[in-house]
Order: sequence, then structure tokens, then C-alpha cells
Amino acid sequence: MQQEDLLGTAAAWRAAGRKVALATVTETWGSAPRPVGSNLVIDGTGNFLGSVSGGCVEGAVVAEAIDVIASGRPKLISFGVADETAWEVGLSCGGKISVYVEPVN
Repeated sequence: MQQEDLLGTAAAWRAAGRKVALATVTETWGSAPRPVGSNLVIDGTGNFLGSVSGGCVEGAVVAEAIDVIASGRPKLISFGVADETAWEVGLSCGGKISVYVEPVN
């Protein structure tokens, strides 16, 4: 899915009264399934569109996005092999990614 489509979806969801966050891959290292600039748009109930990684990483990003929506504060989150949760979130193959999650107003 192209970035414009995701931003259009975020705008449409906001226009419909949904609370929304946008997650963007800001850094990758090693094996990472999605490149820098990849996006995921998430609403306050956990619906999402797009991709920032895949597997359990996206589940973790969606959970963080719900917190960002509730607090109104952006957050930078990182996942990688040095992280205790690397196996849990699916980056056991040696990659690292950073994802910036921000509320859409």
C-alpha cells in the first residue's frame, strides 16, 4: 500500500470521529522486513492498515499506538536482537528497527 493511501485513510478515519495514530519506520539495521518510511495507521480500538514490520512487531506497535492515542504524546520505540523481547516480537533473525508513533490530529 502506498503512503498516500495510508495518510488518506488516517484522514478519513479522523473525519469519521475515530482517534488515530501513525507509526513510521525511522531506522533499520540488518534484517528488517520493511524499509525506512513504511507506515502503519492505527485507530483507538486497534484497527490498522499498512505495515511496519510484520508478525508480533506489528502487534506491539498497535499496542503502543493505542497508548499514544490515549496520552496524546508521540513515542519512539525500538525492537532488536539485543532486546529481551526479540524472540517474542519476531526479530530473532538479527534485525533492528525503530518506529516513531504519533497521534494524528
